[in-house]
Amino acid sequence: MSLENEAVRTDGDADDLIGIGFGPANLALAIAVDDHNRAGAEPPLRVNFLERQEGFGWHRGMLLDGATMQVSFLKDLVTQRDPRSRFTFLTYLQEHGRLADFINLKTFYPTRLEFHDYFEWCAAEFADRVGYGRTVTGIHPVTGPDGRTERVEVVSEALGGGARQVRAARNIAIGTGLTPRLPEGVRTGPHLWHTSELLLRAPELAQQPLRYRRIAVVGAGQSAAEAVEYLHRTFPGAEICAVLSRYGYSPADDSPFANRIFDPAAVDEFHAAPEAARQTLLTQHANTNYSVVDGELIEALYRTAYQEKVAGQERLRVLNATRLTAAEEVADGARAHVRSLTTGREQVLECDAVVLATGYTHLDPRRLLGERLAAACRTDGQGRLRVDRDHRVLTDESLDVGLYLQGGTEHTHGITSSLLSTLAVRSGEIRDSMLLRRTARELRARVAIG
Repeated sequence: MSLENEAVRTDGDADDLIGIGFGPANLALAIAVDDHNRAGAEPPLRVNFLERQEGFGWHRGMLLDGATMQVSFLKDLVTQRDPRSRFTFLTYLQEHGRLADFINLKTFYPTRLEFHDYFEWCAAEFADRVGYGRTVTGIHPVTGPDGRTERVEVVSEALGGGARQVRAARNIAIGTGLTPRLPEGVRTGPHLWHTSELLLRAPELAQQPLRYRRIAVVGAGQSAAEAVEYLHRTFPGAEICAVLSRYGYSPADDSPFANRIFDPAAVDEFHAAPEAARQTLLTQHANTNYSVVDGELIEALYRTAYQEKVAGQERLRVLNATRLTAAEEVADGARAHVRSLTTGREQVLECDAVVLATGYTHLDPRRLLGERLAAACRTDGQGRLRVDRDHRVLTDESLDVGLYLQGGTEHTHGITSSLLSTLAVRSGEIRDSMLLRRTARELRARVAIG
């Protein structure tokens, strides 16, 4: 059922769920619901989604040629939940006539470009259930005569103005993804951008003469290292400055025992653990994901730097133990102010572009929920949302709407909160939670009648 020109629904005709955002997380949820409905369960779950982008897209600005995934293809959108699903990565390969070819690659790690194509292949199945090019402008609780809120109305508008829609739902799943994190006081511009825009901005830069013949990349994680490698080969006449607050790039710990932190079972253990243990685990295993780089890429960059030193033409400069203190746009370029952490020496880098590989952050979902719904959400001693094991925000008893979070739950569910590793299992957990809540609601209604 298409979202276009949809009238306001009545209470009895509310969607079972509206997903806000349609990236990999809510796509996996759409698939979990579809698998359930195709199994013949009655009544089927009815879900729809709203997505700000005009079409499906996942980190398009970093779909670099040759860049590979850092998770196994078996951690696709379904396999760990149900390997029999028609939406597995292997089924995608079979339908595209590449299964035998992929097997011959002898790898668990497809390119990022191919995995994105797999996502698009899955997303195409749900085009009639996604309102693309729409932004949510409000979520309003609808309170019944008994004072309980069993549904909400989600208000959305077409980007750039235009059609306004209101849809009723008994559950919502917030999967708006991550937003780029910028250094304090820094504003992006034509020559000063986050790595999320790398493939959008770099081609524009390549079409104009370089004034300073220098590009700086700030950051020490995987995206930073990939940006350095990409810019180094894309702009052969430019100096590429890697600005690292560390002494050098640190390798990711992808050893088998450490990787158990990404297992679905680890989420159970983390959620049940006391707060002190959770913090210890996050600290001890940060090097599996945060500000770390694939070992092969580190070696390739070091080899490049060494070979240039031998040739006496050093284009790859690594400014280690150095921190960005300010950055701004200038005429036909950008300026980066940096300071050495060891000597205190400050210098200014006049650049054709400054690229910020400074990571991402989650927006507080309460900003999207609005004042009335946010007030019903329970928080812990640090003001963070309390989230149950089924990824549902704990709320006051008067609110019987499921508010599910697809990310932003690292403090309750562990390091996989914003990663692909457990999407397949998490989507099944959210779906099953909705089914249980629907059954409980139906039983309450029967008791009330009887």
